Amino acid sequence: QLDPENTGFIGVETFASLVHSHELPLDPAKLDMLVALAQGNDEGQVCYQELVDLISSKRSSSFKRAIANGQRALPRDVLLDETGLGIYKRFVRYVAYEILPCEMDRRWYFYQHRACPPPIFMAAVTLTQIIVFLCYGARLNKWVLQTYHPEYMKSPLVYHPGHRARAWRFLTYMFMHVGLEQLGFNALLQLMIGVPLEMVHGILRISFLYLAGVLAGSLTVSITDMRAPLVGGSGGVYALCSAHLANVVMNWAGMRCPYKLLRMVLALVCMSSEVGRAVWLRFSPPLPASGPQPSFMAHLAGAIVGISMGLTILRSYEESLQEQCGWWVLLLSYGTFLLFAVFWNIFAYDLLGAQIPPPP
Repeated sequence: QLDPENTGFIGVETFASLVHSHELPLDPAKLDMLVALAQGNDEGQVCYQELVDLISSKRSSSFKRAIANGQRALPRDVLLDETGLGIYKRFVRYVAYEILPCEMDRRWYFYQHRACPPPIFMAAVTLTQIIVFLCYGARLNKWVLQTYHPEYMKSPLVYHPGHRARAWRFLTYMFMHVGLEQLGFNALLQLMIGVPLEMVHGILRISFLYLAGVLAGSLTVSITDMRAPLVGGSGGVYALCSAHLANVVMNWAGMRCPYKLLRMVLALVCMSSEVGRAVWLRFSPPLPASGPQPSFMAHLAGAIVGISMGLTILRSYEESLQEQCGWWVLLLSYGTFLLFAVFWNIFAYDLLGAQIPPPP
């Protein structure tokens, strides 16, 4: 009735009177965004498709356009000034300031966040890793450096170059760990960084990033360290951590997480020490071993995935990845690497005459 010519637009005054006369139950934050969009264009009109996108919380460029074109029309309340919040809402506010660099992004996330679905992916992966570790620890009666037990490497979950044909091992190795120290480090980072990232960016994006780091880690090891087996979720962990740290650096002025410089230094020191420890265990094991030790190359591969693909994902909050040319370039590059790695594992070992250790 208000758009007889079916243009998809109506005036902002008409829309405001419609809202008040019918008492539509619209989210105030989304209504602010829609009004900002209308006041940001030349005609001062409300677009029907933008209304649908905002009300449905669809990942689109509408939100970013609202910020760019109509920011002066939006409320300028600082999220930290919110009072009377419960424990969970305070945690959501903490996550917003930990992950997002823009105050408007933080407010948008805070007001539209819903507890369901919960961040189950990182919690489920971490819980599974702990259960698997406890099961093998109880079975082998060994809780530190489990890989030195001859029965440990016989697990159907471990990646071993002699079992490359069992393709599931390129992913399931993430549930196995060298020992208590590696498990504790990975579990801590997955819960402290992975869970907040999943709360903000959703299960699909973060699970894709984590699994892309895991798969890139095992395939990189199969190319660069052809005699080495692989255990641990470090490829996925480093993909998450490097993406988050790169996002913080790229948006340093806008980040409001406390003690960000100190936390950045501590994170880099911990990650570097973990890589150094993995290198030491690979080439100078503290105990005599009958075969090669797990490789460290998965750490570096995960970091590369995080800085490239992960940074694009984290910088695209509330925007569709499919609309970005850079995302398709990264996805094509990753797909090309996977294809190359598959052919390498099929043909290169025989062509190069690689002397791989016999599978356990």
